[in-house]
Amino acid sequence: ADGKTKADKLRPGTYKFIEIAAPEHYVLRAEPIEFTIDRSQKETLLVKAENALKPGDVELTKVDDIDGTALEGAVFKIVDANEEGIGELVVKGPTTMIGYYNNDEATKETIDSDGWLHTGDLARIDKDGFIFISGRKKFVIVLKNGKNIYPEELEALVNKIEGVKESFVYGKPEDDGDNTICVKVQYDKNTVKEAYNVEDEEEIKEALWQEVKKINKTMPAYKYIREIRVTEEDFIKTTTQKIKRNEELKKVL
Repeated sequence: ADGKTKADKLRPGTYKFIEIAAPEHYVLRAEPIEFTIDRSQKETLLVKAENALKPGDVELTKVDDIDGTALEGAVFKIVDANEEGIGELVVKGPTTMIGYYNNDEATKETIDSDGWLHTGDLARIDKDGFIFISGRKKFVIVLKNGKNIYPEELEALVNKIEGVKESFVYGKPEDDGDNTICVKVQYDKNTVKEAYNVEDEEEIKEALWQEVKKINKTMPAYKYIREIRVTEEDFIKTTTQKIKRNEELKKVL
């Protein structure tokens, strides 16, 4: 993102630095930078200009706090954003992979012709440049009215309910082409018994349903969870302990 130019043999006087081209992802600086060279000037005069990022582009210029991976120069932006500003997060930069080994098809699906890597994450970028990830693009639930439901967003709320070990939010297809938002909850029996004074599974279901209804009241109506299932059984998971959503869907639909 850095651009440098050098000028020498300038006579004493006042000059204006005018930018005629901006680095990629940056906005052209319209306002000239004025500087003066004195007759007694002997040292090199440094004139520095900073360009603003284009709307929707975020540049990381720090080192990752977790594993020390260099992220400097990585640029993120949102593509195909909806009315809420949520779209797919894409990234380009020196730390971005160049492709999958011996798999051109997978590479073309992930990295577009302009070099942007499509992460598959749905996110938004606020005015301060912070990135908020809503969930995975392939897991989004689309309602008949065109609204999107991000399961991970609702699961994060349900998982905070006392007695809930984990949850799985899904859409149940209806005859009219819409989806009913449902949740399957894995509960901890001892915690639930202590928190709600219930033991029977139907009582447990009702107690947790009342807590889910409290969550509903904090959200727009189209995000409401309409049905709940409860279980003590573990969810089917990958080796990295992520819920296998397609496998779980087979069990509830």
